[in-house]
Amino acid sequence: MKLHAAHSPTRGFLLIEVLIAVTIFALAVLALGGSVENVISAQVMKEEDEQVRRFLDSKVAEIEAGAVPLADTATTEEIKEWLPGAKITTKRTQLKRKNEKEQDLFGLYVVDIELSWLSDGSTQKRNLSFYIFPDQR
Repeated sequence: MKLHAAHSPTRGFLLIEVLIAVTIFALAVLALGGSVENVISAQVMKEEDEQVRRFLDSKVAEIEAGAVPLADTATTEEIKEWLPGAKITTKRTQLKRKNEKEQDLFGLYVVDIELSWLSDGSTQKRNLSFYIFPDQR
């Protein structure tokens, strides 16, 4: 009766195979965890960007409706209780344009809006420019 089967070289090889498989599985789990973190970060940035676009759209509507007076100099306003460190800068510049009869057009302006805020420790900015021709009531 031979009892040398307990010291078979295949049993040691099986242990090495299991250790390699567990190592590969652990690396895959770590890579998947990093991917999930990136997806969550991208979703947060997307939601923040949507909030900023909606805010800028509402600001444009206010300016076009005449609810917000514009000055010829840049004005900066801090927006509290929203995005951290949010500031909006609005600037109106009169355009010097002529019509088809080569007459000067008066009252045509370009409005530049810049919104800046802090996101993950860095400053983010969005700019928007549009033209207005205020009503002469």
